[in-house]
Amino acid sequence: MSTESTGLIDDPSRDDAIPSSDVSPSLYNSDLAPTKRKGRRWGGYNIFTLWANDVHSLGNYSFAIGLFALGLGGWQILLALGLGGVFLFLLLNLSGFMGEKTGVPFPVMSRISFGIRGAQVPALIRGAVAIAWFGIQTYLASVVLRIMIVALVPSANTLDANEFLGLSTLGWISFVALWIVQVIIVSYGMEMIRKYEAFAGPVILITMIALAVWMLGNGDWAIAWSTPDSLTGGDMWLKIVGGASLWVAIYGTFVLNFCDFTRNATSKRSIVRGNFWGIPLNMLVFGGIVITLAGAQFRIDGRVIESPADIVKEVPNTLLLVLACLALLILTVAVNMMANFVAPIYALNNLFPRHLNFRRAALVSAVIGLVILPWNLYNSPAVIEYFLGGLGAVLGPLFGIVMADYWLVRRAKINVPALFTSHPDGEYAYVKGVNPRAIVALVITSVIALLVAFLPAFDSVADFSWFIGAGVGAIVYLAVADRRGPFADVSGEPIAVASTH
Repeated sequence: MSTESTGLIDDPSRDDAIPSSDVSPSLYNSDLAPTKRKGRRWGGYNIFTLWANDVHSLGNYSFAIGLFALGLGGWQILLALGLGGVFLFLLLNLSGFMGEKTGVPFPVMSRISFGIRGAQVPALIRGAVAIAWFGIQTYLASVVLRIMIVALVPSANTLDANEFLGLSTLGWISFVALWIVQVIIVSYGMEMIRKYEAFAGPVILITMIALAVWMLGNGDWAIAWSTPDSLTGGDMWLKIVGGASLWVAIYGTFVLNFCDFTRNATSKRSIVRGNFWGIPLNMLVFGGIVITLAGAQFRIDGRVIESPADIVKEVPNTLLLVLACLALLILTVAVNMMANFVAPIYALNNLFPRHLNFRRAALVSAVIGLVILPWNLYNSPAVIEYFLGGLGAVLGPLFGIVMADYWLVRRAKINVPALFTSHPDGEYAYVKGVNPRAIVALVITSVIALLVAFLPAFDSVADFSWFIGAGVGAIVYLAVADRRGPFADVSGEPIAVASTH
């Protein structure tokens, strides 16, 4: 491929080669650059499989089954998940359209509202949350792998008796093995992630439906639709709406950086189609499985399970146990890559575009996810609640600010090439590369979001903290934003790269 055909200077095979235009190498590399429209490969099915994997994650099952334990019956759980699905469908379309139009990942998208340098703030907040959960989810998957190894080789149980830095020998073997698998997959870029998600989606759906049918058979083809402590009246409706709000909050990270994936989408229609089948409809299937698993187990012995893993451990047939464990491992790896691996990769790329590419940033992210010893984080309620919970609470205001600026202030008019120039008169230079109005709005609304999330006085509205944070973030930003314009709408095609990374 010649230099003339790509519009790149220096060696076009290098990651740090930049277009021969007013583009700064401190803001641009081949992973941060906008993707060309021609050659994008993420269609409706690929968007659907993202949700086919993520919706059916072990964490989501634990949350939904928890609603059963908190006093919601079958139809109430379906209603809560359905409401949450409708909210998410709308929010994800708004976020996804941004990626499809501009072709840029979330850290670059953040430059629109926060400035070319100020964008490091939202990118690093999102990346820090993701990198911690990458390690934690890998640890939770390693627990399933340990169960599978002991089922296949009972003598391996002796390797589970010691401890080093919080894990047994078998625990370390399981964790490092899964860590390596994920690093290998992600090192091949977004195209390999697309293929893996497409493979994993049907596997997960078939496995969870099969597990639900098996449990239904064990319960004589009947389930308990509620527990004796079921809520009624106003308390019931408050918990239903609160459950829907918390369901959206679980995806607060993903609605923020959904553009990391939709920058490769073939069209807006493919995003809508993939989101429709993958969110509201898929969530109703998910809800049906939850009700079946929890209700059948409660009918059998009056016990409320915490996760599908509780059921898998009790599968009497070794072959079926191993197959179920493999499916859960495939699921957890799929969820981890899309929800917790891609975001820090782009955040680090945005921080060091001269020195990092997708593969190098993936390795750095994975190493950080290992050295923080995530099992210790998971076993520390204070860390989960105050550190990760605090960072998570800030994501609502971030979403509100980014969305308000893009859709309401600029009316989706974006000068994509200007996102990559460090010229002091650039459209997104603001004050030395930082938009102080966005920073002020973020600080004010983050304080409000943290107070709502952690102060006992706000317990009654704590379930709605993400919506409160996002709404207040949007309102405060609109109050201080510079709306004078004019806002240019310029395509990024002249500096775009092929959608193959």
